[in-house]
Amino acid sequence: MQLIHDRAEGYFFVRATRERSIVVVDRELHASFLMAPDQVVEDWPVGAVTELDAAILRAVLDLDPEVVVLGTGSRQQFPPQAALVPLLRLGIGVEAMDNAAAARTYNLLAGEGRRVVAAFILPGKVQAPD
Repeated sequence: MQLIHDRAEGYFFVRATRERSIVVVDRELHASFLMAPDQVVEDWPVGAVTELDAAILRAVLDLDPEVVVLGTGSRQQFPPQAALVPLLRLGIGVEAMDNAAAARTYNLLAGEGRRVVAAFILPGKVQAPD
């Protein structure tokens, strides 16, 4: 996973959402990724909400969120409940919504200084490292 550390406005924000990509600050991303106010983790190996499990969500926990905004693509889908158990046990809120709504919600919470992590699922799947 590649990290992006260049940001404007003091935190990473979504500038635009498209059906197959999302623009973070001035960089267009075409594969699923994670984003916190202080870093972006590219190439998150998820291509569909049904692929989410506790192991895949470990990368989300590593970013130490208080709330997770899950962008599930062009339409809202709900992840398997079992995948969310580790987050919920730690008191971390999780909201699933389409990518455009997730981007707006993330930008609002990050702008308020909240410890939010956005997990965006895009159709260009990256292979997990061996």
